[in-house]
Amino acid sequence: MDKVLRDRRAIAIFILPALLVFSSVVILPIAFSGYYSLLEWNGAGKSTFIGLSNYLEMFTNPSTYFVKGIVNSALLAGLSVFVQIPLALGLALLISHGIRLEGFFRNVYFIPVIISTTVIGQLWMKIYHPNNGMLNILLTDLGLAALKRNWLADPSISLGAAFFVLIWQYIGYHMLLMYSAIKAIPTSLYEAAEIDGCSKSQLSRHIAIPLIMPMIKVCVTFALIGSLKTFDLIYVLTKGGPIHATEVPTTLMFANIFLNYRYGMGSAMAIFILVECLVLTVFVQRFFKVENYEF
Repeated sequence: MDKVLRDRRAIAIFILPALLVFSSVVILPIAFSGYYSLLEWNGAGKSTFIGLSNYLEMFTNPSTYFVKGIVNSALLAGLSVFVQIPLALGLALLISHGIRLEGFFRNVYFIPVIISTTVIGQLWMKIYHPNNGMLNILLTDLGLAALKRNWLADPSISLGAAFFVLIWQYIGYHMLLMYSAIKAIPTSLYEAAEIDGCSKSQLSRHIAIPLIMPMIKVCVTFALIGSLKTFDLIYVLTKGGPIHATEVPTTLMFANIFLNYRYGMGSAMAIFILVECLVLTVFVQRFFKVENYEF
């Protein structure tokens, strides 16, 4: 019994520093944000307790654009799950089948993930430039000048242009996760299936994909949460414009806190984003049932 107690004390001593750091950088900020969300406060002057008024205003006052931001983030989440993940899976399957220059292609697809988001944003701003941008120049050279657009300034297409960059940047991230999972599958399973006459596509469909479903589940979770938290690339490309066409909850939160000095409203938006991420994570974990295989 004494040994068990000593072990528990030792475990507590080792865990305590990490717990204190976690509490100071995660738990306390969340608690303060929850408190500030109940106030009308500009960050410096006197605060006024207003209860849930900030939350009600988010959804009932059109000038907050928060409902529009939620719709945009939901659209991005859908694109991430139904476009980004399948593309990443296709690339992972293709590269893992022993193509020539396998390592080269694996690294090339992952490069956008490790480049600073600010650099990515600036790069695509140059590509999308209405006069000197590579995209419009290419369209002109192909005889498709009628398709030239001011890609980031036209409210009807700016959201799609910004989301295209987001989807493109993180395909390599999910590809590498699924590629690693595929490479962990024993080659004996493939060899046995090939002896039975399975083609490459059948190997992927009946062996690789079912066995990496736990990793696909992880990728779906990351894609959903990343879509709800996205901020930096949208802010670099459009700052939520034009005419609020590309607003997402995080850009609205930033604008309310740092530009409009409405700390209460910004904190309410932050709490909503947190709850949204938690709910979606629980939903995926509970309803995305997969079997774990041990090799």
